[in-house]
This record gives sequence, C-alpha cells and structure tokens, in this order.
Amino acid sequence: MSSELQYIEIFDEARQMLDRHSAPALNALRDEAFEDFKRLGFPTQKVERYKYTDVPAAFEPNYGLNLNRLNIPVNPYEVFKCDVPNLSTSLYFMVNDQFYDKKLPTVSLPEGVVVDSLRKMAVERPDIVEKYYGKLARTSKDAVTALNTMLCQDGLLVYVPKNVIVERTVQIVNVLRSDVDLMVNRRVLVVLEEGASIRLLFCDHAIDDCKFLTTQVVETYVGENAHLEMYDLEETHTKNTRFSNTYAEQQTYSTSVIDSITLHNGMTRNRIDLSLCGEYAEVTLNGLVVADKEQRVDNNTLIDHRASNCQSNELYKYVLDDKANCAFAGRVLVREGAQKTVSQETNANLLGGTDARIYTQPMLEIYADDVKCSHGSTVGQLGEQAMFYMRQRGIPYEEARMLLKFAFASDVLQTIHMDALRDRLNYLVDKRFRGELSKCEGCKLCK
Repeated sequence: MSSELQYIEIFDEARQMLDRHSAPALNALRDEAFEDFKRLGFPTQKVERYKYTDVPAAFEPNYGLNLNRLNIPVNPYEVFKCDVPNLSTSLYFMVNDQFYDKKLPTVSLPEGVVVDSLRKMAVERPDIVEKYYGKLARTSKDAVTALNTMLCQDGLLVYVPKNVIVERTVQIVNVLRSDVDLMVNRRVLVVLEEGASIRLLFCDHAIDDCKFLTTQVVETYVGENAHLEMYDLEETHTKNTRFSNTYAEQQTYSTSVIDSITLHNGMTRNRIDLSLCGEYAEVTLNGLVVADKEQRVDNNTLIDHRASNCQSNELYKYVLDDKANCAFAGRVLVREGAQKTVSQETNANLLGGTDARIYTQPMLEIYADDVKCSHGSTVGQLGEQAMFYMRQRGIPYEEARMLLKFAFASDVLQTIHMDALRDRLNYLVDKRFRGELSKCEGCKLCK
C-alpha cells in the first residue's frame, strides 16, 4: 500500500486546491474516485490485465504536482513546431495537462464544433460535459482511472454536433514541460453526435530532460452513423512513464479507426476498452511499437461486441531490439446475441536480438454461434535467408537489417488513411531504425 499512501495524503491535503482550480463537473466525481482508489489500490501483477506491468513501482517515486496551476513559462508555438509536411491541420497544444489558449489556430472550425479546455467548457457548456464526463471511465474498476479522476483539473474537449463533418485534421500536441520531475494527469473527452465526422492526431513530446509520469484518460463517444479517426503518436524520451486508458463506445452504423504508435519512450502502458453497442458498427484498431535499450511498452486491448452484425479488425506489430521488454494482450469478446460478428485479431513481433522480450496473449471469447472470428500471434527474428539474399546484392549488413524491419512494420503504416501522415510516419520510422532522433522536422529542440 506504500505507493498509494502519498496520493491519498496529497488528496486529503489538497482537495480544496483541486476544486478551486477546476470546474464543478470535474469536482463532482472526485470523492467517489478517491474512495474507489483507496479500496482498489494499485493493481499488482497478479491482476490479469496488469500482469506484464509493475504499476506500484511506476507510481512509487515522488513526483511534483502543479495543483495550484502555477504558470509554466513556455510558448509552444515558438519553441515547438510539429507540422506534418503537406498535411494542413488545425494545431492545438496541451502543456502538461492544461489547454494552451494564449494563441489558437487562425482557421476556424465548422459552426458548433468545440476544441477547447475541458475545465472551461465544463462551465460554459455543462450540458455536454456533465452528460458524458466519467460515464465510460468508471473509477470502480481501475485504480489508474480512479487516480486520474480524483487529481485531474483540466484536459481537452472535442465536440462535433449532429451531421457536421470536420474536413481539416485536428492536431493536438501534448507537450511535457517542467524544471523538476513532474506528474501530469490529463483528461480527454471526445463526443461525436449522430452523423458527425472528425480526424484527430495526438502527438506526445517532452521538452525537458526531467522525469515525467503521465496518466491520461480518454473517453470517446461515436454516435449513430458517425466516423472517428484517432491517431496517437508517442515520441518522448527514456525518462517518461505514461499510463493511457482509452474508453470508447460506438453506436449503430458508426465507424472508427484508432491507431497507437510508439516510436520513442521510457515505460508506456496503453489500455483501450472499446464497446460496439449498435448494429453494423465497425472498428479498426492498429498499433506499432519500435523499442530498444530497456524500453517497455504494454498494450492491453478489449473489443466488446455487444450488438449483432458488427465488425472489428485489430493489428499490432512490435519491432524490438537490445533489452526492450514489451507485452501485448488483446481480448475480443463476442456477447450472447451478437450474431453475424466478424472479427480478426493479429499480433506479430520481430525480435532483433536475443535479449529482447515480448509477452503476447491474443484472446477470443465467444458466446454467439453465428460468427466469423480469428486470432493469432507470431514471434520471430530476422530471416537468415532474407538477409543472405540482400547481402548477395551488395546491401550492407546494417542497411539490410533496417530494410527488413521497415518492411515488417509497414503493414500497420499502410492502414493510415491520410497520405501525408502516412508518408511522414514512414520517414520517422526509417529514422528510428537508423538510430537517429525521431523528432518532428522543424522542431527547434533538435537543433
């Protein structure tokens, strides 16, 4: 219980401060989340969904918390440029867990669309926030979600009203900035009403060479006939620890694409719980992990087929070198009555050395009798015949290894629907395999 005590004491001492710098809709859930956190405690590796991650050890260090919302001097538009060439985006920033509102994109969004501070919108648009906030991310079942709910003070709201299509991609750059080791608790709420459509690109970066601990809880509601594309790219550093829990719900005839790409990190755990609640809903869930040194990435997914005639496709690939230690656990649940379900789950892993480790656990649980479902996993190393073939044609050894790794990873990249983003990620993955810094071109931090 030692890891939990410091957070219990912090909440007891700083409850009024938390409320004062937040909003009623966020404050209303704190007490319940606090009680759930005390009851649950951090999950040990005996808990099935956390068997590959030592959660208490990750939260044991003493990190600073900016609960009094002190101003952190940074203008992300001046020091950080994360534009994807040829991809025109509406660019927003989150500095740690605060929405940066001192300067906003000049291109206006369609009428009624909101991309703004969750704290601010909880006051100005309580009809949206109170209806959706905390309804999917239940604190009674997960201690990390409970901790985030009891400590978060701000975040991001993305709201698209009925039948509105946002043509321009919305890009959100999460910037970690601090002079001391810092814990960040960020919240994201995405709501698409009936017939709405939007593309979201999240990019995680760390400016300073400090230790960061980030908890992030994302709730997404995709209404009937709505379409969501959400891409999550992490390029931080080896001192960064990230716990990201995504809870998603889809209605009838809705479609979603959720991609999670980890190119540079320290320790990352991504959890995605997605429920197909309406008939003919479809989801594509993809992930790519490139890890080396002693980096850790644990992806844990659940696709819950609750309605009939739904379809899910899941593809996760890992390319690991050195002493990288990673895990994938994906569960597809087909409930009773979810007839005509079509589901495919694949996890493929490429180990570049004998010290790299991958724990893989694809799971398929079916309670309906008229379905087409498959799942599988592979683990292997670079093929000797392929290496010999390339060396015979004059390709140097390291270049041949890089090309084979890139070919292996390209299956996930090819699923990205935006040409400019796909080209950019091809470039970044290529640089990553060559051992170069994988920061965005144009970022002054790399100079």
